Amino acid sequence: MYEDFLFLVPARGGSKGIPRKNIKELNGKPLIYYTLDSIKDIVPINNICISTDDKEIMEKVEAYGIKVPFLRPTVFAKDTSTSQEVIEHALNFYKQKGRQFTGLVLLQPTSPLRNTHHIKEALELFSENIDLIVSVKITTANPYYVLFEENPAGFLELSKKGNFSRRQDCPIVYERNGAIYIYNLRRTYQNPERQKKYVMDEISSIDIDTEFDWMLATYFLSKNK
Repeated sequence: MYEDFLFLVPARGGSKGIPRKNIKELNGKPLIYYTLDSIKDIVPINNICISTDDKEIMEKVEAYGIKVPFLRPTVFAKDTSTSQEVIEHALNFYKQKGRQFTGLVLLQPTSPLRNTHHIKEALELFSENIDLIVSVKITTANPYYVLFEENPAGFLELSKKGNFSRRQDCPIVYERNGAIYIYNLRRTYQNPERQKKYVMDEISSIDIDTEFDWMLATYFLSKNK
């Protein structure tokens, strides 16, 4: 199943907030292993691409039974490097090997509570007339109610105008949680316009960027055990 999809896991060696976080042990196993566990039973192993510039990450992944096809060039592994550059580099690599895909699933290792069920559900939303399926959560920082911007006079104004006296009455607003991106390669992966949401709960949406995020993930993974 999903033989025509590339499952791309970007895992750069450099990380500022939590050094070496992609292979730092979270509840007894390297962070990146949670992502590998979520996909290794639903897709052929040779459709999984770990894009890393780091030999230690490569060794950890290969010790887990997944071959790393290349080491990402430093030019695509900077703090300023974009997901689009990482995608393009990986697709070009496979194209040179004679392989092309109709879809690409981008899974960042920093979402350890995203699981196989979430990925399968998101894939079920894929269709030929969309550019991107993206995972989101309902935001708690609603721009109709609690988000403000400073106007030219220096006073705060609501970011989005509306006449709502209760949070419950505000329109639902979603924010990307960074867990799942599914691109339709028959259309575009650059500046996708036709996007559809896949909604995840707040706990499953934890995206590890800070030590506090790490503590939250540790707690909820322990609870799941």
